[in-house]
Amino acid sequence: MDRILSGTPEHSNGALTIVALAVESGVPRNALTQRHTDLKNEFYEKVRARGATPDSEQRLRKQVRRLKELRAADAEEIAQLKADVEALVGALHQAMVENGRLRHQLADRSSVVRTLPAQAPFPQ
Repeated sequence: MDRILSGTPEHSNGALTIVALAVESGVPRNALTQRHTDLKNEFYEKVRARGATPDSEQRLRKQVRRLKELRAADAEEIAQLKADVEALVGALHQAMVENGRLRHQLADRSSVVRTLPAQAPFPQ
């Protein structure tokens, strides 16, 4: 623990994590996380007392920040999709009203309805 905290690790990468502490100590990680939680807690207390943030906490904070950005982007996309749906519903309603009007005119034999010439399909 002292070697990691002093910045002179011999067997690990020197990260302020339980994994690095376990490697530096030569013990399995679960020995610190399950059996010797007092050592784990002491290590994190010393890290915080130095004013440093543990690497695991830094990684989690970075991930939370990235997830918040993704959530904001998703909310923006959802808002755009909702606006698109409203526009499409409006266009569909207008087409249905016009179609109904044309059908009514077609059924009414007194009005004149002319068909437009067919257009060539759009090239793709």
